[in-house]
Amino acid sequence: MPLLTEKGVFIIAEAGVNHNGCIDTAKRLVDAAVKSGADAVKFQTFVPEQVVAKGAERAPYQQANIQYNAESQLEMLRRLMLPVEEFGEIMAYCDRMGIMFLSTPFDFYSVDLLDRMDVPIFKIASGELTNLPFLKYVAAKDRPLILSTGMATLGEVEEALQTLQDAGAQELTLLHCTSNYPAPFEEVNLKAMFTLRQAFGLPVGYSDHTPGTEVAVAAVALGACVIEKHFTLDRNMDGPDHKASLEPGELTAMVKAIRNVEKAIGDGFKRPGPGEKEIMRVARRSLVAAVDIAAGEIITPEKLAVKRPGTGIPSKMWDVVVGRLAKTDIPADTVITWKMI
Repeated sequence: MPLLTEKGVFIIAEAGVNHNGCIDTAKRLVDAAVKSGADAVKFQTFVPEQVVAKGAERAPYQQANIQYNAESQLEMLRRLMLPVEEFGEIMAYCDRMGIMFLSTPFDFYSVDLLDRMDVPIFKIASGELTNLPFLKYVAAKDRPLILSTGMATLGEVEEALQTLQDAGAQELTLLHCTSNYPAPFEEVNLKAMFTLRQAFGLPVGYSDHTPGTEVAVAAVALGACVIEKHFTLDRNMDGPDHKASLEPGELTAMVKAIRNVEKAIGDGFKRPGPGEKEIMRVARRSLVAAVDIAAGEIITPEKLAVKRPGTGIPSKMWDVVVGRLAKTDIPADTVITWKMI
């Protein structure tokens, strides 16, 4: 999937609903994502009445992080949503700022809206993984898909992928995910990335809900090709996701750490790096005359020592040098070269 790999790890700064329904805040989130160096900034597009029933309760983390304790999940989503016409304005703003605009659709109308906007990738949220009619509808749009797999068993992931592929999806990336906000470290199970990659032969990334940045960076070291991370302007803002989000400076630090880890991963070939070649001359050892050796003398073990620098005959050639004749006088503590014997 070129969109996800041409620049290395594809980093999605997940704004989600952390704009709290305000387009000016949404644009400030775009600014923070741009400053961080992320590849894309992602929002959420939904029509509340098409997503939740009137009596649906909020999730426990939503109840804990919102001041409006009496409101239902539907009322919460109505308060947090952006009007659909504002997504075009945000996308245009992203274009001007030089960052990819993405948004996760949660209903058929939102899929059609984002398709008309020509959003380059569709991200499918973990909660929709078992929503097979929705998966078929998204797959029919013939766009690259990123599928989060939080809360899912391997069998459910297999069923979702089969549904998507049968409906025409071709470019698929899976994200391992723990759908808890914040996710406890002991529930992350990063090794599941290997299981997903081995089971389905698809690119695998990680959608991170843990506190801090270290787990996302570790996922990159383990081969994640996509990293998604929630961020906010201020964790003290009221809303369901702020507490589990990075603040702008932390997002920037995460992106920098990921880029550094990418450089450090390398190609896997074991060989000295360019900087090591100079160090080798200083740190490795050579054969050195332990005493004065006269020209014509046989070089015996007691006449040799092993010392730095590594600019002469390597110390591993000890057995080759012992028994040879000195061509020239070799003063004590002189690094021996092949021209001397």
